[in-house]
Amino acid sequence: MLKKVVLIALPHVAPFEFGVICEVFGVDRSDMGGPVFDFTIGAAEPGPVPTNLGYDMMILNDLSAAADADLIAVPAHDIEGPLHPEVLRVLHEANDRGAWILTVCSGAFTLAKSGLLDGKRATTHWMHADRLAREYPSIEVDADVLFVQDGNIITGAGTSAGIDAALHLVRTELGAAAANVIARRMVVPPQRAGGQAQYIATPLPAEPSDSFAGVTDWMLEHLDRDLPVDELARKALMSSRTFARRFRADLGTTPAAWLNKQRLMRAQQLLEETTLGLEAVATETGFGSAAVMRHHFVKTLQTTPASYRRTFCVREFAS
Repeated sequence: MLKKVVLIALPHVAPFEFGVICEVFGVDRSDMGGPVFDFTIGAAEPGPVPTNLGYDMMILNDLSAAADADLIAVPAHDIEGPLHPEVLRVLHEANDRGAWILTVCSGAFTLAKSGLLDGKRATTHWMHADRLAREYPSIEVDADVLFVQDGNIITGAGTSAGIDAALHLVRTELGAAAANVIARRMVVPPQRAGGQAQYIATPLPAEPSDSFAGVTDWMLEHLDRDLPVDELARKALMSSRTFARRFRADLGTTPAAWLNKQRLMRAQQLLEETTLGLEAVATETGFGSAAVMRHHFVKTLQTTPASYRRTFCVREFAS
């Protein structure tokens, strides 16, 4: 179980990405029924650590707490210069024992320098992706996604995508309810798919359509129904082709992929919070059958609905 988290403060660290890890894993939310983590910030050389904004952070702890950590987190930082031997040791030991390793933005370069991303798929901020691919050709760099999980390593893209990557990890280890508590306190979406686009290439319309926002709400209220694009387009008063194009431009994914993700999230909630049978859950969420729902669980979450329920139903969080 994800319990002990160590955040590594590296020279010229980016305060926002550093703060993302602190906010997700360092805040006690037991009053809302959320998880509590044993959270430590450490540095290879304790003392003042410069940020990329011109001020120092005083880091009092070394990296000894990382010896048995369940998660090692590496935020964005200056990608120039060599990797400190102590950081290299901590990362390799964590990987060898199967601990989670999470990077945000340019933090992926630290893992690249360590060799732990060799032969793996990864992402970073789109501005750095070409350089990562060029300097480390053994890494399969995907510049178009919010985060990538490859085994025990999760690499997140820039800024808020680090929140998505961290919440994905919480959801994987502790269930949707735990991730939702954290997201609610942070006032962020509880789940954005890792494959969602990092940025929108097409500018948003100057005046967003109320009917377009309304149709997504309607979709959420009717997840149990078959919702073809033609019907959704009529609800939005658009042609099917325009609707599909606008939907992808606004939300970074196709209507079918967005709908599938919402159905999966709803199924997770029902499996955690109710005793409905698998067929009933599949019917209520629009998957149609337990077999189809199982396919999507295995494909997206690498587990079956039954296993998910056994792991996360009526879970007790530490306080």
